[in-house]
Order: sequence, then structure tokens, then C-alpha cells
Amino acid sequence: MESIKERLEEAKAFRKKTSRTDLGMWKVETGRKVVEELTLMQEKTRHEKLIPVRRERMSASPFAFFRGSAVIQAHDLSTTPGTPFRVQACGDAHICNFGIFASPERRLVFDINDFDETLPAPFEVDVKRFFASIEILGRQRMFPKEQREAAVYDAAAFYRRSMLEFAEMGNMEVWYKHLDIESLLHNNTYVQDKKQLKEIRETIRKSLGKNSERAVRKLTETVDGKLRIKSNPPIIVPLRDLMGEEKEIFDFHHNIRTAINLYKESLPEERQILLDQYEPVEMAHKVVGVGSVGRQAWILILMGMSDNDPLVLQIKEAEASVLEPYYGASTYDKCGQRVVAGQRFMQTAGDILLGYVKLKDLKGNLRDYYVRQLWDSKGSIDIESLSPDGYRGVSLACAWTLAHAHAKTGDRHAIAAYLGKGAAFEEAMVSYAAAYADQNEADYEVFLKMQ
Repeated sequence: MESIKERLEEAKAFRKKTSRTDLGMWKVETGRKVVEELTLMQEKTRHEKLIPVRRERMSASPFAFFRGSAVIQAHDLSTTPGTPFRVQACGDAHICNFGIFASPERRLVFDINDFDETLPAPFEVDVKRFFASIEILGRQRMFPKEQREAAVYDAAAFYRRSMLEFAEMGNMEVWYKHLDIESLLHNNTYVQDKKQLKEIRETIRKSLGKNSERAVRKLTETVDGKLRIKSNPPIIVPLRDLMGEEKEIFDFHHNIRTAINLYKESLPEERQILLDQYEPVEMAHKVVGVGSVGRQAWILILMGMSDNDPLVLQIKEAEASVLEPYYGASTYDKCGQRVVAGQRFMQTAGDILLGYVKLKDLKGNLRDYYVRQLWDSKGSIDIESLSPDGYRGVSLACAWTLAHAHAKTGDRHAIAAYLGKGAAFEEAMVSYAAAYADQNEADYEVFLKMQ
């Protein structure tokens, strides 16, 4: 086994093959076909009736298109200079895939919150997508070029410095590090003025109210004394509207208990006992996200001993990661297991009911799913009201969080040695973010012509 000193020397030497400046390389391509090809390829596995909804959501803006087109950037990243420093990559680490949620100890933490594309891959796969998203979001908010460049530069510097700090820590110390929301509120690195503090407190207020009880109030109604999920097609379609006969409904309730038992096997025993205290009541198909639209996604309402003890689970289809064609197939034979394992690796503290299952759909086809609580004090970034200081502060919080996830799951010593103490990495990321934002705008125009 190599010593840390040997790994550091090899990491520094790798700069001669792929310099930090090389990481910033991107030349805007025109007349390319990957937008149409990759978009149509993904749509082949999506629910045909929901493809218009997906395209409508992605058409809203260049940033919305970027959020829904991780498959395109995954292809593009595979064509640029890279490193051998692998981590558990998020695979879709844009700025809106970070947020607030409650830890098992019921403390609010800031962390990555989307793992549909997670896979072991070089660390720059995540950082390039992340820094490009800062620039693209800044353009949507019409922030001046100087502010956008400063946000990318500062976030890249913070990622690099954080990785250097993690390289000085022991393994257990790195593992237990986390970004507690209360600590974040009192840290001048992230929060610099009263307006920004107000923005974060409003996000916290909203996230604290997002739980299963609120989900039931919002999504259901009582008809003839029975709880029913409100129909809002094509966004929410209750199972009763998808299945015509009472016998089929009865069979569903039998089958869903079987499915729950299969899902339980992916949970620790003490959480299986918790789940046993709930009974399934209602289920509906629910459209979620931007790029995820068209995948099978369900909400399942369960009840405890009383109507005041609900649990709402989201059952979301998992497919192969967009990174797999370029960085190797997952070692897990179930796509849902890949998502769950990646989330458990990268997050500091996750959903206690996070699990996976393979189920038959209404047509009898086997599909992979992962399961999580629909709402568990989840809070997301309100990009439409983000102030310039808030934009910078959120970027820094995301940069630290991404560095922490990479430090936990990769060779933090090698990555830190490769990034070094100079500003070459920051300058490269500013260059890449601007160039790829230009590419994204060109691709967006091509996408609009597909409608």
C-alpha cells in the first residue's frame, strides 16, 4: 500500500499530464447533434404522455434546461481532460440540488439532496457541473459578469481550501463533519448581511413546516369519510383513476403490502419495526422535478394508529446513471440500490427510511425504485428571490458540502495535492463556467427548436 507521501507526489506529478488549467478547457461547439440525440434517447424510457410536461419544464429558461440535461454535460465532460482521482460523484451537482433537511436527531443540516445520477467518477465531474450552474443561475438572475465571476472564483477557492483542510484531518473527524444550519446562520463566511439572513430564516421556516402531516393536508381530501388523494392530472393521478375495477384495487392493496415487505429488507431492523406500525391507505402517480419528469414516481400515504399519525413516502424510479457510459457500470445490480448507496456515502445524515425495491408496474414490467420520505423538513433554495450576497453565500455553502462529500469518499490527500495552494484551479473553473454557460445557451436554442 502506498504511503500518503507517495500519493501526494504522484498527484502533484499528474499536473504534467492534466494541468489545473486544462480542467478549464471548453470550446463552444456549434452544429452538434448530441442535444437531439441524447434528449430523444432519454425520452425512450419516459412515460410518453409526460414527455410534453418534461419539455415544457426544461423550456422555461437556459437554467431549467441545464437542470434537466445532465446527460448532455456528462457526455461533454467525457471529452475533456480529466484526472484519475475518483470519488462517489453526485453526478448532477448543480446548485439547486443542495438544500436543507432534518437529520435523524432532528437538527437541520445543509447537504446534497439529489442522487439519481450518483456513481464513482473523477471529482471534476461534479465540480465542473457545479461551477457551471453558478454561472448559469447568475445569468438567469441577471447578476453582472463581475458578480458571477466572483461567485465562481470564491466557491472554487473555498472548495480547494476545504479539501486542503480535510486532508489535514483524521478519517473519523472528516466523516463526522457537517454543515449545521444554526452554525451557518452565525458564520460570516456564508451570511454577510441582514437581507441574506432573512432569506435563510424564511427557507428554514418553510422547511420546518414540510412534513407528512402537511403533505396529507395539501394532497388529500375526505370523501364519504375516507381519505383520498386529490386528482390533478397529469401532475397527480390517484391509483383509482389508473385502475378501473374494484378487484384490481383489492389486488393492489395485497401487492403493495408485498412491495413494502420487499422494501423493508433494505432498511436496518429497527427501522423495519417502525415501518410495521403503519398501514398503506392511498397511492398516486406524481410528476416530480425537471429532468426526472416521465420516470415512474409515486406517493404512498400510510397511517399509524390514528389519522393524526401519517407517513408519506415517495417511490421514485431509478435508471442507470448518465455517467455509466463514460466511467463504468454500477457495481449494484439494482439501480435503486445504486442511488441509496451513493446517498448514504455522500450525505452526513440521511433519511432514516431511505431504501430501495424492484417492483412490477401496472403493465407487469419490472422497474427499479428508491424510497424516501416525501417531506422531512426539506428546504430548497429560492433562486427567484436570491440576492447577490445570498447567491455568493449559497455557492460557498454548496462548495464546502461538495468538498466534504468528496473528502469522505475519495482520496482527499491526492485531490488536495493536485489542487495545490495557488489559484490555478479557481481561474480554470471561472473559464470553464463561462464557456459552458455559453454552450448551454446554444444547446437551449437547439432544444427549443425540437418542440
